[in-house]
Amino acid sequence: MLLDPTRSQHLLLRTLREWNQAQTDLWLFAYGSLIWRPDFEPAERRPARVAGFHRCLKMRSRTNRGTPAEPGLVLALVSGGSCRGLAYRVPRDQGAELLARLWLREMPNGVYEPRWLACSTPAGQVRALAFTLPRSSPSWTGELTDSELLHILRHARGRYGTTLDYVERTVAGLQAVGIRDHELERILRLARHHGL
Repeated sequence: MLLDPTRSQHLLLRTLREWNQAQTDLWLFAYGSLIWRPDFEPAERRPARVAGFHRCLKMRSRTNRGTPAEPGLVLALVSGGSCRGLAYRVPRDQGAELLARLWLREMPNGVYEPRWLACSTPAGQVRALAFTLPRSSPSWTGELTDSELLHILRHARGRYGTTLDYVERTVAGLQAVGIRDHELERILRLARHHGL
């Protein structure tokens, strides 16, 4: 899989087709920066859980939180386990415009694999769009040692800032909505312990 803006546009068109077939409001599953910086006002917000995927800081970021020469890290939704987050509802008449804006932010290089996932919420199940990452992606890091993590946290910076800032904001954003991510919290403690 190549990092390719053409692929990104193809995935946007596919996603719009799949959503339009459902003839419903647009639901999005937020598990990382969309929790603390959605850049839009949803019509409804619900606590949500997806089964079969988990949140992890194992995706290289060559644009938003790093560069091709010094890649950073961002979260990905990867198969296995489960993940707590938020489900956002966007009115149908605003959905296409919002997806186009969201694609510029989340999919500049077509890295994520957008998927429609079943989200359990207190008010029932919804079908929500989520940005997932296959382990076959060139942006998947696999396991990283603490020394590799520390190098990235010290050096990686992209158009939206540093990887360290991203981790700090995500931990705070998750905690603000009652979600604890023990691995992200461990990474933040590791950074603090090393003076970052």
